[in-house]
Amino acid sequence: MKKGDLDSKICATCGRPFAWRKKWRAVWPEVKYCSDRCRRNRTSRAAGHG
Repeated sequence: MKKGDLDSKICATCGRPFAWRKKWRAVWPEVKYCSDRCRRNRTSRAAGHG
């Protein structure tokens, strides 16, 4: 399987696309963040922009 063929999502914090990873195989439907850093900072994008 090529990297371009993998499923991808948009990070809920930074808005960047990220691809499926083997370590997320069992929890892919619940994955919302591209990294631990974005998961820790998840309120930064949603808080007070509007």
